[in-house]
Amino acid sequence: MIIVLTGPTGSGKSELAIELAKRIDGEIVNADAFQVYQGLTIATAAPNEEMKRKVPHHLYGHIPLNERYDIAKYQIEARRVIKDILERGKTPIMVGGSGLYLRAALYDYDLSVDTSSVDLSPYENMTNEELHAILEKLDPEEAKKLPKENRRRVLRDIAICLAAKESKTSLLAKQNHEPIYPTRFFALSKEREILYAHLDERVEKMFGDGLLRETLPLIEQYGENAPAFQAIGVKELFPYLRHEISLEEAKNQIKLDTRHYVKRQETFFRHQFPTVYVTSLEEICALL
Repeated sequence: MIIVLTGPTGSGKSELAIELAKRIDGEIVNADAFQVYQGLTIATAAPNEEMKRKVPHHLYGHIPLNERYDIAKYQIEARRVIKDILERGKTPIMVGGSGLYLRAALYDYDLSVDTSSVDLSPYENMTNEELHAILEKLDPEEAKKLPKENRRRVLRDIAICLAAKESKTSLLAKQNHEPIYPTRFFALSKEREILYAHLDERVEKMFGDGLLRETLPLIEQYGENAPAFQAIGVKELFPYLRHEISLEEAKNQIKLDTRHYVKRQETFFRHQFPTVYVTSLEEICALL
């Protein structure tokens, strides 16, 4: 069996996953699109080195910041890791909130569309609004799922439509909608007001823990266009670094973007996975 543990950023799922892994002889597999990148531990709320020494962790911090990484690459890596863990008689515990990464790893999610021949150069200078309008014409249903701010995903889905000569929605409709492994989905649950207060505290803690100290040298080294810098907690810093907004305004934007992201996560998980909402390790263990 595979266990999926998700929940809002900074909600404590990484710590809970470690205790669960100890309890059931499990190993943790990253299911967060940005925790795969090197050097962004604070910005992405990734497990630190001390946490990773407690139980085996896989697919964390192994991709250079300037390298493009997508669900097709993740699917290959995650399935290889899952297979190895299962063959050793352990339980894979997938931790993270990137719904499409989880779907790619656990479902019959065919990512074989070759987009390498698609010329995206005409789209590079378009605004997020213009790109989203194009996706709305090519694939209205997929466009509804994606906010225009998620430029990387919008471009990826446009490329899929152009390469396949049909919409991503129609491609997915042809695929099996059951997990290819026995899987249980759990999400940490909190009341909305408590959750939002926690998210705001999390952002303040990020800065207190050294977010600027972590990210500023990396931004200087790689520039603003590194794929990893689309992570919430990094991209909002660029206007501050250009002296367009204050640090407090950058913090508030991170808090706002985090809340919006959590809302999208909750909607996706409620509609895409048979998720059980829990508040503690004991609840999960009682349900297994």
